[in-house]
Amino acid sequence: MSIIRKKYHSEEVIQTAEKEQILDAMKKAGEPLNAGKIAELTGLDRKVVDKAMAAMKKDGSIVSPVRCKWEPAEK
Repeated sequence: MSIIRKKYHSEEVIQTAEKEQILDAMKKAGEPLNAGKIAELTGLDRKVVDKAMAAMKKDGSIVSPVRCKWEPAEK
């Protein structure tokens, strides 16, 4: 059970770092972005961006002012 817990914790830490990268890119852009543009700006794989953004939508850290584009909930 400890192996599963360790794996989950390391994935959580990685995802937190990715979330920070995504939020930084959004803030620097100064306009709502789609996932493809975020992947381009951050250098992260598109699937990684999609997964992190899904979690961010769920926790409310990003909002969509325009269809398919996102920005930080707090600017």
